[in-house]
Amino acid sequence: MPADLPADIPDQDPTRVLVITAHPDDVDYGVGGTIAGWTAAGIEVAYCIVTDGDAGGSDASLTRAEVGALRREEQRKAAAVLGVSEVDFLGYPDGRVTVTLELRRDLARAIRRFRPTRVVIQSPTRDLRSMYGSHPDHTAAGEAAMCAVYPDARNEFAHPELLRDEGLAPHAVAETWVMAPMGDGDRHVDITDTVDRKVAALLAHVSQTAHMDKLEEMMRGWGARQAQAGGLPEGRLAESFLVLDTR
Repeated sequence: MPADLPADIPDQDPTRVLVITAHPDDVDYGVGGTIAGWTAAGIEVAYCIVTDGDAGGSDASLTRAEVGALRREEQRKAAAVLGVSEVDFLGYPDGRVTVTLELRRDLARAIRRFRPTRVVIQSPTRDLRSMYGSHPDHTAAGEAAMCAVYPDARNEFAHPELLRDEGLAPHAVAETWVMAPMGDGDRHVDITDTVDRKVAALLAHVSQTAHMDKLEEMMRGWGARQAQAGGLPEGRLAESFLVLDTR
């Protein structure tokens, strides 16, 4: 068992991983390097994106609907860079995500459909050290995802229409990984060999990153800080997570 994994949390074999985020590009910032490693190892990864990101960007020549369509296409291209082909958008309004029963149901549906061993989510807790990381859409998506993992997806009597009308049987997720970009998680994944693919995925979000001439430098800086927090050797890069046993 890796030294950075708590002894009381089993290291599950993640044959299928579902990543749930609020916006297009959140997944690439938070877990892109880790996903590149997982898909290279033959693990099947899918994304469930709560919004289309239609409130993002500043191009006044585009309608909000056009922005949403553009960002969906950019996310699909970014996913392909990391070896991911299944990307599902729930279409909730960007900037107005709240923890509703409807969102919990839709995320439970995604979990029951894909039946992942592991789910990766954004933190449901506001971190006052990270204004951007604690976007209210992020924390709402994280909380709704936790509710979907437990109890909704595993309980046949939660959102009974999922089983009754759609034939989606309950599913219990073995592990939930919560993104910890400040490095204060308990699982630190070395992404030194995959950071180039992480950056390439972010560059696919042209509407959001074309103006960022120091994007790679920023990603390497973030990775170095998370690696240091995890006690990795100098020169290594990492992405950090809090690992929860949710069997």
